[in-house]
Amino acid sequence: MANRNLAEAKRAKNDEFYTQYADIEKEINAYLEYDPDTFRGKIVYSNCDDPYESNFFRYFVLNFRRLGLARYIATSYKPSPIANTQLDLFGNDITLPPAKGRPKIAANRFIINDVGDMDGDGQFNLGDIARQLLANTNNEWAPLRGDGDFRSDECIALLAQADIVVTNPPFSLFRDYLAQLIDHHKQLLIIGNMNAITYKEVFPLIKEDRLWLGATGAGKDMVFAVPEGFEVDDKDKQKAARLGYVGNYTRLGNSNWFTNLDHGRRHQPLSLMTMADNLKFNKKMQGKTAYEVYDNYDAIEVPYTDAIPSDYEGVMGVPISFLDKYNPDQFEIVGTLESNDPDNACRTRFYTAKECRDAYMARFGKPGVYDLNASGVIRGVKVFKRVLIKQRSA
Repeated sequence: MANRNLAEAKRAKNDEFYTQYADIEKEINAYLEYDPDTFRGKIVYSNCDDPYESNFFRYFVLNFRRLGLARYIATSYKPSPIANTQLDLFGNDITLPPAKGRPKIAANRFIINDVGDMDGDGQFNLGDIARQLLANTNNEWAPLRGDGDFRSDECIALLAQADIVVTNPPFSLFRDYLAQLIDHHKQLLIIGNMNAITYKEVFPLIKEDRLWLGATGAGKDMVFAVPEGFEVDDKDKQKAARLGYVGNYTRLGNSNWFTNLDHGRRHQPLSLMTMADNLKFNKKMQGKTAYEVYDNYDAIEVPYTDAIPSDYEGVMGVPISFLDKYNPDQFEIVGTLESNDPDNACRTRFYTAKECRDAYMARFGKPGVYDLNASGVIRGVKVFKRVLIKQRSA
């Protein structure tokens, strides 16, 4: 039991990545530029966000009227290792006391129905929100009965009220978290690992145009605050420092926004060269006289997004990073080079167990199994994960 509790505590700490205000603001601005009414009249819920710590809470409260929100809800998770300890959210002179008979560190529920200047200083800030909460003026603050897990009945009841969920959920629970939002038919804007694109629970949603990547973040560094004692790689810490974040910060180059809210970058067409021009002028394709064809798929290998040929009408295997540039008006997603892809009509063959063992011996010079069915294969060698696409007819 003790070992299990230690493991759970470690996992909770390693899931504590606190998103920077600037990243939230930059992402949401992209949706507002596309449609200024994206959040107007909507109830937004951040269900993995301690209001004392979260920049999501800070952003939506400070921009409540500008966005035209009907309501904003935030809930926290009690076992968080830094709950109520990191950010001096409301200022030095204001502290929200724990409810009577409750410990200071508890899972909290904040419901914001309106914002305004409470102290008459002519401006609105988080201190005004704290005063409204203390005065119980049109807003609500109270501890949750349970620990604030997003899967709990009371958090699901709050989810049922929401139109849009915006947060940074625990990376280790991304599959479960996303599935809950999809099952409840919610609009969403959440952060996850770029590799989640390949999850069997996620890729079909992208293929069916029910989920896509956000407006910012893919292939770029995002910096997150982390708890004391979190093991940060020195290179990541130095990179965060170069970006202006010194202290308990790390950068995650493979983090990304996932959403089903529309944004303008999603409809920007890729500018492409013909196959002949790519082979002649694209420096990344130098040395190639033709695009290679997979041994086990009726598709060509396109190792770089900017090498997609404009004049090829068949199926192409492209890097998963292509999805950051994916325009559903320009391309159709056909599938992936994965054995668990439910729609692999482009596959031309499966390899036997003997062929996989022989291929391993030929490639590595020792006994083993080379799972050729889990990828595209070119001249007996597996390629990196690929998304199968084709151009839409004009």
